[in-house]
Amino acid sequence: MIDSRRFFTPETPRSADSCLDNYCWDIYDWLMSGSSPAPIHARFDSLEQEAFLSLWRTYDRLRALEEEFFRGWELTGQQYNVLRLLEAHREGPLGTLDLANRLVSRAPDITRMLDKLEQRGLVERARSDSDRRAVLVSLSPAGRDLLAQIREPLRECHERQLGHLPPEALEQLIRLMRQVRAPHEADGSSWS
Repeated sequence: MIDSRRFFTPETPRSADSCLDNYCWDIYDWLMSGSSPAPIHARFDSLEQEAFLSLWRTYDRLRALEEEFFRGWELTGQQYNVLRLLEAHREGPLGTLDLANRLVSRAPDITRMLDKLEQRGLVERARSDSDRRAVLVSLSPAGRDLLAQIREPLRECHERQLGHLPPEALEQLIRLMRQVRAPHEADGSSWS
């Protein structure tokens, strides 16, 4: 029997070389020995690290399904996010910076992304009458048609991603993710 006390606990001091990524050297020998699996917490430096890496891994697995889906529509997830934000904004065109601030994830080059969407005829851009430096973006009729075509297949993609969870678990997950994000969101964020 392997003595799990030799692995990290919350009280165990950690040195900079105690773990590489999420696997500790002490555990490598254990795993290679063919003995029973290491306690899950022993593979991480802290619960926060375990939670973070779990979120990252989950995102990676779910993103793979999303990328496969959007590839069939010659879009990226961020491009779709732009189209949906423009569709949801009922008060006319959105300024480029306002649009960039509403995206689910940062877009370092929103102008290039909008260039590609405009080349496909999915968005339209115009200069503001009140401030010629500002560019306003709106969804084109072709963009609306594309969103209508995507709606049901995307719902099915989300079902493949998370449909194995009951509604109560999904609601709990949403609440937990909101709590995790809250201290890191900008003031006034729609994601707070």
